[in-house]
Amino acid sequence: MTLRSVIRGTGHYLPDNVVENSWFEDKLDTTDEWIRSRTGIERRHFAAEGQATSDMGLRAARAALDKAGLRPDDIDGIVLATSTPDYTFPASATMIQHGLGMTHGFAYDVQAVCAGFVFALANADAMIRGGLAKRVLVIGSETFSRIMDWTDRGTCVLFGDGAGAVVLEAQEGAGTSDDRGILSCDLNSDGQYRDLLYVDGGVGTTGTAGQLRMQGNLVFRHAVEKLAKTAHIALDKAGLAPSAVDWLVPHQANARIITATAQKMGLPMDKVILTVADHGNTSAASIPLALSVADGQDRFAPGDLIVTEAIGGGLSWGSVVLRW
Repeated sequence: MTLRSVIRGTGHYLPDNVVENSWFEDKLDTTDEWIRSRTGIERRHFAAEGQATSDMGLRAARAALDKAGLRPDDIDGIVLATSTPDYTFPASATMIQHGLGMTHGFAYDVQAVCAGFVFALANADAMIRGGLAKRVLVIGSETFSRIMDWTDRGTCVLFGDGAGAVVLEAQEGAGTSDDRGILSCDLNSDGQYRDLLYVDGGVGTTGTAGQLRMQGNLVFRHAVEKLAKTAHIALDKAGLAPSAVDWLVPHQANARIITATAQKMGLPMDKVILTVADHGNTSAASIPLALSVADGQDRFAPGDLIVTEAIGGGLSWGSVVLRW
């Protein structure tokens, strides 16, 4: 028998403040039509004043636990993917741990920007398969509205705030691609592309949080190429072909990137989960948000094969193949 990490429950949280594209028209040289046509984004959510990454992550975590029918005492640890932590330290995951009333187990952050949730899933899966934990809360939570340059129309219209979470649970499988749970992972990074997507501040450099900077055209080209490739590699590791995929749940950065990636994988768009129109790019939160929304709509059936993939600053990119 083989230990597999199975998704037991999903949950998400979005701030109450919904920001339509029209909000930017009085502030920037842009229009609702321009934003929609280039990104597919129609609206996004911004955190309220005083609302932090851990606050949203805690709400998503509680929702995932409720869906799983579990209590915080049933969880062995928390892995939070975020690039916008509440503080330099301690890890925001520890604040979620405290908010849940957990005084046991572990809690730490993973930082791989928009690819963060994929990296966190792979990390939690390795701990489960290695016997270090039976159940792990894997969360993505971001407040990117706090690091926007509101004069840069090429970036500030893209991002939103929110959180998503899944409960991963150890279950026995037969060791075949028919098993439920995570079947394979593929993780990559290449620091030579750092200047394509970064924040121009930090504790060890400017002593400030900084603001997001991006070379959008170059990121687009790398994204389409690298996302399709990592998905194929992960499928190969699992001994599966793209034709076996029931659902693609991609990082929700840009509808054009998602469409181009699906085409490269030979997948029709009716097999792709799309939430970017309503959420914008929520970085590490986007995949768990999309998983939770689709799960809430009963779009996944037991046994469905799902591929998640993402790319973010670093550049960092990767994919996870799992069976629902």
